[in-house]
Amino acid sequence: MSVLVNKDSKIIVQGFTGTEGTFHAEQMIEYGTQVVGGVTPGKGGQTHLNRPVFNTVKDAVEQVGADTTIIFVPPAFAADAIMEAADAGIKVIITITEGIPVADMVKVQAYIDERDCTLVGPNCPGVITPEEAKVGIMPGFVFKKGNVGIVSKSGTLTYEAADQVVRQGLGITTAIGIGGDPIIGTTTKEAVQMLVEDPETECVVMIGEIGGQLEADAAKWYQESGSTKPIVGFIAGETAPAGRTMGHAGAIVGGSDDTAQAKKRIMGECGIHVVDSPAEIGVKVKEVLG
Repeated sequence: MSVLVNKDSKIIVQGFTGTEGTFHAEQMIEYGTQVVGGVTPGKGGQTHLNRPVFNTVKDAVEQVGADTTIIFVPPAFAADAIMEAADAGIKVIITITEGIPVADMVKVQAYIDERDCTLVGPNCPGVITPEEAKVGIMPGFVFKKGNVGIVSKSGTLTYEAADQVVRQGLGITTAIGIGGDPIIGTTTKEAVQMLVEDPETECVVMIGEIGGQLEADAAKWYQESGSTKPIVGFIAGETAPAGRTMGHAGAIVGGSDDTAQAKKRIMGECGIHVVDSPAEIGVKVKEVLG
């Protein structure tokens, strides 16, 4: 089993005919992902990459049964694209777009909360279930099928963790890049919970960073859940100075619990196997899986 996406997911690309949408849709199709079409307003009825183009998400849902979307729409229009997808009945909305205004995401979050769908991102690398579906911008060749789930705020560290795991002779069930913006659809806790509850995932890698409460919330949920499924955790940004945004808009240390040291302490107290360097992730995963 996988979470969020698999070989049966029917995926559309919003912003399909743009440069980014075209490039990554080609990569996804080449990987074997079931891309059933795309949406570019005003270009409905055309064909692109041998797939149909629709004017609206609703048309794509009605005509090709789309249930998952990946969004490559410019920041000014991305919030509307997310809400359009939710309104049309899309179940999984993966938003790659970086730089969506926080005020727009506040509205999006309220809108999504009232609907039966899952938003991943924005400003994320996407979701991959190896050998089934790559709905994102990650390098597919790094990921091999296996029994380790990955949750990460960082795109590059998602790939690094996968590579580390694969080098140990293991593989990945699903890797979820949740994004590093201040307001994101799927939190660390929610992504960790999906993987902990997935019967095929035997270990979870959780990669966080300084700023915010997401990792602490996930750690506390894990402790309260009573799960014995091991989690290996890493926090990026240990050397970042307080008060400075590092890389991601959400990666800023505000209070004493936002620091890497505090997060690592909380995670350790909640039973998570914390590593000090991304280079230790694979070895630690192999160790806890015995």
